[in-house]
Amino acid sequence: MLSALSFLTPFGRARTPNQTTMSWFPVVGGLIGLAVGSLWWLIAKAWPPLPTAALVVVADLTLTGLLHFDGLADAADGLLAPMSRERRLEAMADPCIGAFGAIVVGATLLLRFSAFASMAPSPLVVAGLWCASRTLMTATAQLLPYARPDGLVRDFLGNGERTRRQKLLGLVTVAVGLALAVALVVITRGARGLLALGGELVAMGAVITLSWRRIGGFTGDVLGAAGVIGETIGLLLLVTR
Repeated sequence: MLSALSFLTPFGRARTPNQTTMSWFPVVGGLIGLAVGSLWWLIAKAWPPLPTAALVVVADLTLTGLLHFDGLADAADGLLAPMSRERRLEAMADPCIGAFGAIVVGATLLLRFSAFASMAPSPLVVAGLWCASRTLMTATAQLLPYARPDGLVRDFLGNGERTRRQKLLGLVTVAVGLALAVALVVITRGARGLLALGGELVAMGAVITLSWRRIGGFTGDVLGAAGVIGETIGLLLLVTR
């Protein structure tokens, strides 16, 4: 768990990820979401909706160390612009942000801000959505090929064939993560929570499918992008009339 916590947040000392690190992604995602939701609830007692929403967005960026938004920017530059597979991977590895990345990140921040500003604080539903996003990241790593010959994600996947025990652990992780996410959103928002969760998973699936079609698999940037887009769609569905 500590390696997942140190990877997904800026807290804790640096640890090298291994093949069991992703097994803790759903739990750590849920804890991040619970922290964001709790801060939302506390901030709302002191400020009106607009500054509250802005502070919540900043809190989420801080608690995740900008990790997933960095992936969103890189993935947007690589997957949306018309270019070859090789150029897409090069663009995603480039630390500079391009026009596609800047526009997508700006639009996503605006949508998240507007969603938080449009509803009452709900810590558990945020925990559920954030848990689900990390769960589907784990599922993607189990199902799709990694698009690069090397990279940080290799530490999570290992270099050889996954053992039967590792495959079983991956399935259990996804099942438990989804069950936890469903429980958290239903307790708080009932059918509306399930709608938000379903929309989140569909949106993440769309991003991952686009990646599979354009680069033949996924990268760490794609996982981060899918998580951010999925969470944003989930939040927007929570405030539909």
